[in-house]
Amino acid sequence: MAIDINSLVQKALSLLKGDKNLLASFTSDPVKTLKNILGSDLPEDTIKKVIEGVKKALPAESAQGILAKIKSFLSKLGK
Repeated sequence: MAIDINSLVQKALSLLKGDKNLLASFTSDPVKTLKNILGSDLPEDTIKKVIEGVKKALPAESAQGILAKIKSFLSKLGK
């Protein structure tokens, strides 16, 4: 049975974005954190691929959030 890496990445992202403590845990120990939230029975190579996917997605989402805050701030200045 093939493991769907993208669905695991999306599941991890949704859990990490909703919990700052979990995100901090992922930052300090991504393997342990993902095994806790996705299941400890996943193969190491799968965990590594999910970590790569999550790390690629998180900076992009952070950048979008920062841009939204800047736009909001600038719009308030214009009023």
